[in-house]
Amino acid sequence: MYDPSHLRTFLAVAQTLSFTQAARRLGLRQSTVSQHVRRLESTAGRQLFSRDTHSVELTEDGEAMLGFARRILEAHDQAAAFFTGTRLRGRLRFGASEDFVLTRLPEILEGFRHDHPEVDLELTVELSGTLHEQLADGKLDLVLAKRRPEDPHGELVWHDRLVWIGAERLRLDAARPVPLIVYPPPGITRALALEALERQGRPWRIACTSGSLNGLIAAARAGLGVMAHSQGLIPPGLVRVPPRAGLPELGRVDFVVTQATRRTQSQGAANALANRILQGGVSLHTGR
Repeated sequence: MYDPSHLRTFLAVAQTLSFTQAARRLGLRQSTVSQHVRRLESTAGRQLFSRDTHSVELTEDGEAMLGFARRILEAHDQAAAFFTGTRLRGRLRFGASEDFVLTRLPEILEGFRHDHPEVDLELTVELSGTLHEQLADGKLDLVLAKRRPEDPHGELVWHDRLVWIGAERLRLDAARPVPLIVYPPPGITRALALEALERQGRPWRIACTSGSLNGLIAAARAGLGVMAHSQGLIPPGLVRVPPRAGLPELGRVDFVVTQATRRTQSQGAANALANRILQGGVSLHTGR
């Protein structure tokens, strides 16, 4: 009933909220992407996106289709691998940034391990900047991490806004430097936060530094200061700092999956895991 190619196109548009970026990711013409979405909407008998010349948003039915599309494609890929006799083997060195510690990434990895039991998956959790360096040095095969908006490398999983967050009871004194809770260098959110404050001319001080997301969350919940964080991944117990605090806008950040440029024996496994992440990417920050 549902064409897998149409479902893959739907997921790409849902993750990027852009027909242009979805076409670029899939290697299709934008007109083909639009055609796939129209045919899927015709098959479902529902409108899946509300769109105009400026924006693309999922409708309520589109939100519901997300879960169905992922499950259908997972079953399709499992059947294809089983009947073609394709069995991936070898070692896959995968790096994920700290941002994904509290998301549904473990479920995606569990599904990958179930489907490819002969792949030796090695997981590294680090700062995004560190992971990109290790990928460039040939120490990793695949990375899921943040990138700066101007960085062209990697396939977009989703893009989000960076916001200031802290404990609900926290009050900032405008006459004192902003207390910051940050990752150590080369943390991308750290750099973006400091750059924004410098542009505004707002004094700041480092109240806490930790390479662990749980460490940063603990400091923020204790009211030590504020931290820059993805709007779609705000941890429980923390809230957005209200506009009256006068903190500068942080802009957006992209979450991408990036493979090593040099071809290795892990290429097949890296492709399979990258595709699984791209298919399930929306669930990483929405919980759906």
